[in-house]
Amino acid sequence: MTDIAMIEAAAERLKGHVRRTPMLSSPFLDDLAGRRALIKAECLQHTGSFKFRGAWNAISALDPKGVIAFSSGNHAQGVALAAKLKGIPATIVMPTDAPAIKIANTRALGAEVVLYDRATEDRDAIGARLAHEKGLALIKPFDMAEVIAGQGTCGLEIAEQAVEEGVRDADVLVCCGGGGLTSGIALALEARAPGLRVRTVEPEGFDDVARSLEAGEIRENARLTGSICDAIVTPRPGELTWPILRRLCGPGLVVSEAQALRAMALAHDRLKIVLEPGGAVALAAALFLPGPGEAVIAVASGGNVDRAMTARALAESDELAEASR
Repeated sequence: MTDIAMIEAAAERLKGHVRRTPMLSSPFLDDLAGRRALIKAECLQHTGSFKFRGAWNAISALDPKGVIAFSSGNHAQGVALAAKLKGIPATIVMPTDAPAIKIANTRALGAEVVLYDRATEDRDAIGARLAHEKGLALIKPFDMAEVIAGQGTCGLEIAEQAVEEGVRDADVLVCCGGGGLTSGIALALEARAPGLRVRTVEPEGFDDVARSLEAGEIRENARLTGSICDAIVTPRPGELTWPILRRLCGPGLVVSEAQALRAMALAHDRLKIVLEPGGAVALAAALFLPGPGEAVIAVASGGNVDRAMTARALAESDELAEASR
């Protein structure tokens, strides 16, 4: 199991290779949230998401001759870049409905991309077969101790930055798919900033973690496609991440796609950062779901988005503003 010692070891491996992403704020967003809102901009990390942290740590710890991963795009790019920098080959299994920019970016980083239909094919089975055939080490997107530890380094930074901002008691909202980032951050904060409480955030219709937390046991999503928040659409919490989520996280939060799109537009206008829908759900929850305390921290986990989706978010935000006048 991942623990604070593994996260600290990951931080040592990541020194000089990962960005310490900034904590951003805006008085306008504070007013919307009804409390101080701090945004951890992991969309500014290498490859546009937190995934590079876990990929670099896992590949550095395992030192394989080649790697394989399955991903809708952010983990794909993180693994592809880490493998390229390590000088080893990477094969990435990606769904056919992944955003075109994510597929193109993964190929541009030198990885071989194998496409599959997520509605009819089992990515785990495809990954296992290719790993065996090619002799590659599988780097899982969230359910892997070294990956969780790498993502946990984001939590170490949040703990430090919260102190710098004078915040010692707040909810930390995290975009959650399988739970790798959430569980890593939760472990880091448990050890370094126990006054910061992690809350998962998911899109409507794909809220398996929120339902699992409410039930006290793992619940699955009824479907795996049909959300613009592709980056955080997973069947269920991970076997490694679930015990951490159940022990350390408060009740899960759920936002609509419309709220995620509005958060994207607000991040663009007020913070000058670009977010993808799945990477904006925590910000959406911070802005549109009332919560306790004088401050809230939201992780903006990814910014790999097609221009068309950004244009949609901006257009719908404009329409909403016009309708409210």
